Amino acid sequence: MKLEFVGSTSSSGGCPSIYETDRGTVVIQGIQITDRATLAQARDILDGEAFVEVPKELFRFLR
Repeated sequence: MKLEFVGSTSSSGGCPSIYETDRGTVVIQGIQITDRATLAQARDILDGEAFVEVPKELFRFLR
């Protein structure tokens, strides 16, 4: 998979950031949610999946 950097709202160049792939998908770089009470509210988390939190303003970079 190839990633193309699209944008970030970080002043330091880290997260949150957003990338588009050559597979027609989007990859989000953000803070991984590990709080059990929060994750208990999510549905159908499969092995290998993770939830990340990013600010809504990051999505302005999507085409």
